[in-house]
Amino acid sequence: MNVLQNLITGLKSLIQKPRIDSELDEELDSYMAASAAHKQHSGMSPEAATRAAKIEMGSRNSVKHQVWSSRWESFADNFLQDVRLGVRGLIKSPGFTSVALLSLTLGIGANTAIFTLMNAIMLRPLPVQNPQQLVLFGDGRAEGSTNDLPDGTWRLFSYPFFREFSSKTDAFSGVAAINSMPFGLYASVAGNALEPVNIDLVSGSYFSVLGVPPFLGRTISTADDQAPGGGPVVVANYAWFQRKFNGDPAAVGKLIRIQSHDYTLIGVAQPGFFGTNVGRSPDLWIPLSMEKEISPGWNGIGDKFFQSLDILARLKPGVSTPQASASTNLLFKQILRSDYVGANPSQKELASIQHANIELTSAANGLSGLRLTFSLPLKILMTIVGLVLLIACANIANMLLARGVTRAREVAVRMALGASRRRIVLQLLTESSLIAFTGAALGITLAWKASPILLHMAMPGPAPVPVNLTPDLPVLAFTLALTVLTALLFGTLPALKATRLALTPALKEGRGGGTASTRSILAQSLIVGQIALSVLLLASAGLFLRSLTNLTSIDTGFNKQNALLFSLDASAANLPHGSPEEIRSVQLQEQIESRVLAIPGVQSDSFSLFTFNNGSWTENATFQGIPNTPENRHDVFLNNVGNGYFATMGLTIQAGREFSSHDTQTSPKVAVINQTMAHLFFPDGSAVGHHFVLGDDPADPEEIEVIGIVKDAKYTSLGRSGQMAAYFPCTQRVGFYGNFTVRYAGDPGPIITAVRQIVAQANPNILVSGVSTLKEQVANSIATQSLIAQLSAFFGSLAVFLACLGIYGLMSYSVVRRTNEIGIRRALGAQTRTLLWMILRESVILLAFGLALGMPIALASAGILTKLLYQLSPTDPWTFATCAVIVAAMTLLAAWLPARRATKVDPIVALRCD
Repeated sequence: MNVLQNLITGLKSLIQKPRIDSELDEELDSYMAASAAHKQHSGMSPEAATRAAKIEMGSRNSVKHQVWSSRWESFADNFLQDVRLGVRGLIKSPGFTSVALLSLTLGIGANTAIFTLMNAIMLRPLPVQNPQQLVLFGDGRAEGSTNDLPDGTWRLFSYPFFREFSSKTDAFSGVAAINSMPFGLYASVAGNALEPVNIDLVSGSYFSVLGVPPFLGRTISTADDQAPGGGPVVVANYAWFQRKFNGDPAAVGKLIRIQSHDYTLIGVAQPGFFGTNVGRSPDLWIPLSMEKEISPGWNGIGDKFFQSLDILARLKPGVSTPQASASTNLLFKQILRSDYVGANPSQKELASIQHANIELTSAANGLSGLRLTFSLPLKILMTIVGLVLLIACANIANMLLARGVTRAREVAVRMALGASRRRIVLQLLTESSLIAFTGAALGITLAWKASPILLHMAMPGPAPVPVNLTPDLPVLAFTLALTVLTALLFGTLPALKATRLALTPALKEGRGGGTASTRSILAQSLIVGQIALSVLLLASAGLFLRSLTNLTSIDTGFNKQNALLFSLDASAANLPHGSPEEIRSVQLQEQIESRVLAIPGVQSDSFSLFTFNNGSWTENATFQGIPNTPENRHDVFLNNVGNGYFATMGLTIQAGREFSSHDTQTSPKVAVINQTMAHLFFPDGSAVGHHFVLGDDPADPEEIEVIGIVKDAKYTSLGRSGQMAAYFPCTQRVGFYGNFTVRYAGDPGPIITAVRQIVAQANPNILVSGVSTLKEQVANSIATQSLIAQLSAFFGSLAVFLACLGIYGLMSYSVVRRTNEIGIRRALGAQTRTLLWMILRESVILLAFGLALGMPIALASAGILTKLLYQLSPTDPWTFATCAVIVAAMTLLAAWLPARRATKVDPIVALRCD
């Protein structure tokens, strides 16, 4: 009989157990009849032969049990019996079951939710062919463009470098490039209305290097990426294709109009492929050759110093990453030496090339800004929820220990009837597993709902972040392993303790296994551990909350109240770029500004290249006659703004003047710099009237005159201070800037409507893609810190609550056990205060041990949090003192309630108790 037949037969036996019983009875009857007949044949009377046959066979039930136990089905049968018994036991104890399930649901659910985020952002490999063979040039931390000669570790590369490197490398089987900036534009499909689309510009080798086949049509090839403007084709994301065309294959070949250019849909990527950047899933992929058509105001496909590309490469078989790194850097320096400097390079250029280096990192998990941002916070949160689960396990173990006392007589009876200790331990572990797996099922459901909410809290915005948070096999395996570990953690020790008992007193008096002192020591140890872990979690939460308070109380420098931010998209407006006609964009902005300013309630308004935490453009600055120092050599934050920008942001001019209508495209170039920049370059005098250039060359003819000094402000984040900044008028750096800020008074609703109408009247193809407030933008910039603080505070409070619940249970059990003693003491005249202290003393000792253990651990662990704290020491004494006070107060409160109840015991009633 093969295994499958054996399995089927066994399952049938389980289902038809009465029939099996009947068959065994028939077999035993036949055996007895044969045995009796044999004995009669030997000369015994029928009655004596039958009696002898029965004695020889023994107990019928015992024989049937031995036969059943020899089959594998008996294990399954025993397991099902244990499950039924466990379910009945849990139903009989609804209070215990509810607390245990709630603790495990929160503990396992929180662990699963955080692991789901970690898996999606940090661990899940790209859905491409052999992702482990992919490497990234650099660490993927840079976005945008840079125009410097490579010096040091380099992250972004130009298109000419990509082409030359691809043609000469012998370490990689293929090299692909992706523009580091995504493009959010508007597209019209087959002449329909404009709709927003996200676009990635990629090299012709992108899909072939990744090994991503088309689902329909074909993917972009190198032929589409040969000449600038020569590849007007797009490949659609499968999800966008389904959403837009409902999976119709006839969509291939349709025209999609973007930025006044038509693109042919040539294919659809395979299902599940979202690109190479986790958390940034494009709708369309377009060849890099169309960069100028997609981004008219920011491009440079033929410029070797316009370095804006991420480069991915696939290792050749047999080539290791160190070998590829050596080959890559050798070729990198050769290209820099031959193409990036002249025949007679300066010493500085040679030194830069010497320092230039490309670090190869694994691209198996793709590029991800989310990973860079959330890696450390997720690890810390994973640790926090793991500790919460540990506290929950200790709490349930304590409850099971107390429950074991009440079940002592039941266990003793079963053991007296012949049940082995192993059998009872397995039954108790089955009951623990039932709690654990039910908690896990509820926890997975909780995690499924909570993970997207957590991601949205960390990355707030109008559209959800495109990350697949569906629990997959690794998540389910993690939860299964966690559940088994949890069941063993809280179930094993109480099960062993419950079965280690003396039968006679247990049967006579119903007392549990082991001595009371042994049980008490174990329970007390669990309480001490819970207090210590609570201190650790509460201290972490306190540090995060205080750090968040420091961040939210920062002076931003600008007035974030009553300021509306409009995001304007002019990609469909066909505005001129790269020609003298581009001044029309500035004139259009000025027209909108003046008309919006006339709206009742509007106090000021202005376009700008950036607003707070909205991106950055940085370069170093050189003043004529002022030597560079370590203090002023840092990059300067640069911004192009309208004339009303400073009034709109609430930035006061400290010296000189702000921009005016006299600062035109043809007038001398001017700038307003901030106080920090003025002080670092002119510590003893005024910077107004001095001239500077962007870059290192003081002889650059594009010199700029400082006409004013403006108050310092925050530019890219609340945590960054002391940053130099310079503002230029839009009229002298022409272009259409999509950020429009309006300062208002009163109700913003009518103003938003009026602004939308004015923009539409000025140019119907300019779309208002988003409206928010400056206050919201500031709050969103610290969303991650807020999320960590909120979650750590929640889990810290939960840990303290669980620890207090454990102390309450332990003290209640202690009071019940000492009721007789308390009654005697009261009868002998003991005072209430004396009895209260007698009960509380035990919890005070436990608290002292818990604090003594938890405080050093918390102080030693706090250093890990340093990178996530703002202007706060990880050993902040106020935080730790507050934490100790809270834990002490909650612990004493949890102990005081049963102690107070003990003092109310009637001596007569207590003396009757035993």
